[in-house]
Amino acid sequence: MTPSALGIAHLVPVDTILDEFSALVKEHGGNAGNPKVRSAVLARLKELYQSARQEIEQMLFDDGRGRRCAERLSMVQDQIIILIYEFASRHVYPTSSRSKAERLAVIAVGGYGRGTLAPQSDVDLLFLWPYKQTPWGDQMVEYMLYMLWDMGLKVGHATRSLNDCIRQAKADMTIRTALLEARHIWGDKPLYDDLLRKFDKDIVAQTGKEFIEAKLAERDERHERQGSSRYLVEPNVKESKGGLRDLNTLFWIGKYFYRVNSSAELVKVGVFSRAQLNRFRKNQDFLWAVRCHLHFLTGRADDRLSFNVQREIAERLGYKDHPGMRDVERFMKHYFLVAKDVGDLTRIFAAALEEQHVKTAPVISRFLNAMVPGRKPRKTSIKGTRDFLIENGRLIHASTDIFKKDPVNLIRVFYLIDRNNLDMHPELLKLIRRSLKLINASLRENDQANRLFLKVLTSRSDPEIVLRSMNEAGVLGRFLPEFGKVVAMMQFNMYHHYTVDEHLIHSIGVLSQIERGEGSNDHPLATNLIKTVPNRTVLYVAMLLHDIAKGRPEDHSTAGARIARKLCPRLGLNPAETDTVAWLIQHHLEMSVVAQSRDLNDPQTIKDFCNVVQSLERLKLLLILTVADIRAVGPGVFNGWKGQLLRTLYYEAETIMSGGHGQLSHRQRLDYAKQELLEALPDWPEDEKAAYLDRHYPAYWLRVDLDRKIRHANLIRTTDKEAEHLATSVEPHAFEGITEITVLAPDHPRLLSVIAQACYAAGANIVDAQIDTTKDGLALDTIFVRRELPEDADELRRGQRISSIIKSALRGTEPIPEPSNKQRNALQKNKAFDIKTSVNVSNSWSEHFTVVEAIGLDRPGLLFNLTRALSELNLNIASAHVVTFGEKAVDVFYVTDLTGQKISNVGRQDAIKARITEAFDGAAEPVPKPVRPRRRRAPMAS
Repeated sequence: MTPSALGIAHLVPVDTILDEFSALVKEHGGNAGNPKVRSAVLARLKELYQSARQEIEQMLFDDGRGRRCAERLSMVQDQIIILIYEFASRHVYPTSSRSKAERLAVIAVGGYGRGTLAPQSDVDLLFLWPYKQTPWGDQMVEYMLYMLWDMGLKVGHATRSLNDCIRQAKADMTIRTALLEARHIWGDKPLYDDLLRKFDKDIVAQTGKEFIEAKLAERDERHERQGSSRYLVEPNVKESKGGLRDLNTLFWIGKYFYRVNSSAELVKVGVFSRAQLNRFRKNQDFLWAVRCHLHFLTGRADDRLSFNVQREIAERLGYKDHPGMRDVERFMKHYFLVAKDVGDLTRIFAAALEEQHVKTAPVISRFLNAMVPGRKPRKTSIKGTRDFLIENGRLIHASTDIFKKDPVNLIRVFYLIDRNNLDMHPELLKLIRRSLKLINASLRENDQANRLFLKVLTSRSDPEIVLRSMNEAGVLGRFLPEFGKVVAMMQFNMYHHYTVDEHLIHSIGVLSQIERGEGSNDHPLATNLIKTVPNRTVLYVAMLLHDIAKGRPEDHSTAGARIARKLCPRLGLNPAETDTVAWLIQHHLEMSVVAQSRDLNDPQTIKDFCNVVQSLERLKLLLILTVADIRAVGPGVFNGWKGQLLRTLYYEAETIMSGGHGQLSHRQRLDYAKQELLEALPDWPEDEKAAYLDRHYPAYWLRVDLDRKIRHANLIRTTDKEAEHLATSVEPHAFEGITEITVLAPDHPRLLSVIAQACYAAGANIVDAQIDTTKDGLALDTIFVRRELPEDADELRRGQRISSIIKSALRGTEPIPEPSNKQRNALQKNKAFDIKTSVNVSNSWSEHFTVVEAIGLDRPGLLFNLTRALSELNLNIASAHVVTFGEKAVDVFYVTDLTGQKISNVGRQDAIKARITEAFDGAAEPVPKPVRPRRRRAPMAS
């Protein structure tokens, strides 16, 4: 295209610039090799290039045409290459007559060969000569490359003869793909034409099947590397499923198999309809706009839509806030709808290939599986229906009017897929999409349709796959309009890895896995409990609907419960089942929040939780739903530590609700705990045992488990024999995914603050902390840090390194190390989010402690700031509970004043809120001084 065709008004014509260069050479006596000439030429090229890029970026803002932006950038790059080539051939290395070997073609390959270029992409070039390298050609290539490099461009290049290209393309699929899109820029055009003819004859015409198989295998590997879902909330615009590379793959296969040169020709050969081609181009234009904005914004070739750029990209593209949805969430929803559309085009393309008899039926999760030319489809009937048939293991319609005759077939089709373990034929998918308007109020209220849907949802096979297929086809969002509102909806936070609809569908898959007993080692309690649930339907319905009200101005749990009360009767649930589903949705976050952010050793915590749950049946259902919900958030979000907290809360609540609480008196429980430890220390002298029992306050005996009591006893006994009362112990816990670090030191109000700062410096994330004080002035602080290394021996060494930093910090002998780059990067990433800090101070959440709950934007060093603030407020910390939900931190502290009493004065509570808010919003600072021993009164016994 010409500059005028692409709308670049201020780009100076090539001939005009070349005249400038010729005049410049004359000014220096015709010596083009003069360094001053080269510097002046280079400066002029840089000026032209930068001014054109600035104009193109502004044009992108003005017209929003992403594909056109990439074409403009490609055309400008062409102009630069032509200018360098002509200047070099006319003035630097002129020849009066060239031999047959002194021919050179400059060819764009790869994405640049398609005539598109992202702002920060590599410029991929092929320098082609006929049969051997000549000194003139070598000098030309070297001069061009150094000029491009000195302009600051990233150039990927190859220098080959014609025969080299063909030989290497036969052996290397990457080179073959690059040559498939070869485009002549400048130089010897007949030589370029010879390459195309030879490439088409010797390679393309004979290797269509091989090429398609390789490209599809490459695509599958790329998807696996990027994350198999197209609904990951930080997608790669180029490489992720549903991105530009998928569209490129379609075109590569089409060009190779159908021998076409443009996307428009795919209509002529029957691959796409005109409407489908327009969708292809529209999606491509949007993805290119996102990618170009991303490169312009960041100034680097990074194609990942990370959280810290999504908001700015949304603003660049002109998205605005709507009630319940921010601008960035509306932008990302559009992105995921486009990614979904790319998937639809992929399936349509697969159907066209199948009509050419180039493949067999795939399994449900693959695009193409194997290529078997000439195989004829074989159709068989299905028992109980005449509207559908099975063709090569896939479901297909018997006639094109089956949905008009009976709209219930739009639901029945997925029931049959599930019952018979079939894939859907691409032609059936196309018919379904054309029939979506038949899903109306009448069908939604149809009893048979709702029964079939419920059977799909509660299937004992793999409901996740069928529900995802139903969603991809557009049926699920039409049949359940409330679900349709969250399709492709992104939640702008670092906690959820998927869009809302994908999370809901995936949670059904996790629930089904739990029911089948898969992964029972990761969540044994949920696996056992689900076998005892009398009504599994309410669990599956609640799981599908638990986040269905996301994106609304009101609380999604409350709104979701209201939706459930309306929807459940339609699905055939009775009033009692409806009430249970609504309750589960209303309280689906309750167990997770309590388990992770409350002191489970505090009786008031358990009492309050039991008052909410009220029945053992609900407790079971809530535990199972909570486990599945957390596991479906994303890889690695659920771990053994969270599982242990949930189990502890479950068993404590079960004890109360089953009437077991109070069978032993407080004194009996205390005596039992002490006797249990005595029996576990058979080698200790009796007088030493008696003395040790008197060192701990009652709260310690009732809340610490036996294994930990034994480790504490041995640690204290060993330390008593040493001059310094400072020691640590490390215990990795593989199943829970945490490492326990115990610190024994002279008590001091700022002790936990120093430990937190040392952990921050060591790159350790604290997830929980328990603080105990002995009667003789020692603090026994146990912190739990998130595990990082898979092997216990390696994690033990890591824990010992953290312990060493803690001890140095407490002694004040060495400065605390600077935070790592990883921590600084985490801080930078969190800046993309805006969470208003809130602080609650409650005396009702605990019988003996004031509970301080701080919620806000997480950052490295936060716990240090908060614990230091509490110590400056003269508060004793009895326990600390740290939980993060992506970028949001919830830090909860159980505190007393220095006399061991609750904070009852309202004025002082307000002062605590103000100081903790200030600490939450501040920045991490180094520890000012080493800690000096100081006794503090112990907290009251619980």
